[in-house]
Amino acid sequence: MSEPSTTPGEGFHPHLHDAPGRPVTPLRSRLHHIRADALDGDTAQTGGMRRFAAVSGRVAGSEKLWMGQTHVAPATSSSDHHHGESETAIYVVSGHPEFVFLDDSGEGPREVRLRTSPGDYIFVPPFVPHREENPDPADEAVVVIARSTQEAIVVNLPRLYALPAV
Repeated sequence: MSEPSTTPGEGFHPHLHDAPGRPVTPLRSRLHHIRADALDGDTAQTGGMRRFAAVSGRVAGSEKLWMGQTHVAPATSSSDHHHGESETAIYVVSGHPEFVFLDDSGEGPREVRLRTSPGDYIFVPPFVPHREENPDPADEAVVVIARSTQEAIVVNLPRLYALPAV
């Protein structure tokens, strides 16, 4: 039998605050339940996409993690961008988004297009310029994103470029 759903802010560990010599801020002394209808749309945005924060420093007090949803409208693509120092992991919930970057490990830069399906994952290393596209003419694509920084870093770029070979 499952317990009824909690309301936001209800879940917490009642003994956490009793740890001697360990001050705990209110946001970091409890579990956080962020409901789907309470996602925060006040995030860094890229053209053609809508980002919603679920777990962030502001929402949940996270210090090393940002997690949320991105919706890519039908027949659209994001602006070219990167996520600064963040490592980014992407899980495809619905649709068939495509992730595009330039690879110049060969004779010259070539566009690489990663075509995905629900259940697929993408890893985006720090500072790698890329864009997301949704070629479907009717349905939006939805992905869940986790980043290694507490807020969503989005640096919009005037063009897609390949990182120099290291």
